Amino acid sequence: MGIENLFTFMVTAFFFIITPGIDTIFVLNKSIGQGRKSGIYATLGINAGVLIHTLFAAMGFSVLIAKSALVFTVIKYVGAIYLIYLGFLKLRDRKDFLPIRDGNQVREKGKNDFWSGFLTNTFNPKVALFFLAFFPQFIDPAQIENPMPFILLGFTYALIGIVWFLILTFFASVFSQRIMANPSASVRMNKLSGFVFILMGLK
Repeated sequence: MGIENLFTFMVTAFFFIITPGIDTIFVLNKSIGQGRKSGIYATLGINAGVLIHTLFAAMGFSVLIAKSALVFTVIKYVGAIYLIYLGFLKLRDRKDFLPIRDGNQVREKGKNDFWSGFLTNTFNPKVALFFLAFFPQFIDPAQIENPMPFILLGFTYALIGIVWFLILTFFASVFSQRIMANPSASVRMNKLSGFVFILMGLK
């Protein structure tokens, strides 16, 4: 299928994925603050964003991002503004970490967590550039213009990401019940996560 050294790719991708970054902080924030379901939805959203970047790489859009300073700048600032926006929402929301018991509210919250994770990852141009630099190292030079190796590597990367973030979600969500049972701790967690998102956006 035009892929070389798949095992080496999987090992290297795993180490990249477990390195703490915006995605890790996002999943931890959702898992600790709102529970396991929020962490799962955030995980699926983030890795849906990974698949979008995979599609971009396969279709050559990542090359456009890499070569166009304007496109890169626009995407970068849109992503930064979105992170800062999430941060301000956290700072002002005093109920975000409290338990949600209504079934419709749970489903609506899950959709929000999914789309937040999706947008956070999609509007990070560094992910597109990373894929553009990383994936070709494991593709047969004769197949470099074939989109299929990019797509297969992207799905493999996303699958590894889903497994890792689900493990992270499981362990982090253990703390969620303690936080939900303490309203003052919930408010402090909101403010802390809000500041973290704003700092990530500014960075």
